[in-house]
Amino acid sequence: MIDYREMTAGDDAAVAKLIRDNLKKYKLDIPGTVYFDDGLDHLSDYYGTGDKRYFVIEDQAGKVIGGIGFARFDFMEDTAELQKLYLDDSAKGSGLGYKLISLVEEKMREAGFKHSYLETHNNLEAAIHIYEKSGYGEIPKPEAVVHSAMNRFFLKDL
Repeated sequence: MIDYREMTAGDDAAVAKLIRDNLKKYKLDIPGTVYFDDGLDHLSDYYGTGDKRYFVIEDQAGKVIGGIGFARFDFMEDTAELQKLYLDDSAKGSGLGYKLISLVEEKMREAGFKHSYLETHNNLEAAIHIYEKSGYGEIPKPEAVVHSAMNRFFLKDL
């Protein structure tokens, strides 16, 4: 398993930068993505309860190099949404994405969820590959999802 910890307010700036850098790199610094979400700079205010948690990993120097979270997805029964899986370029290709998904799925189960839902975009080909290899199946866009710039939707039974 990986060394991880729950996000704190001290991680807010590093996590926001990690997410914005990744979105910009994949041309997703557009309206309808978290890039322009006012809450991105204060994610620790959102996460931290049983239904909403975010985890970070650091390198040996203490730099945040990845993170993943989940929150209750109200539109589907017993379902949590896998949220904000991002890795620093230095951590990509190392298998950490798979480990973070396993970690968050374990935490979802512990919180009582039976399904994991996620949204992504065609531009994030490597992420889609990881999701599919992790057992996620593509589903049609849920009718309740109306504001998202994401165009790919996945579900997995936990």
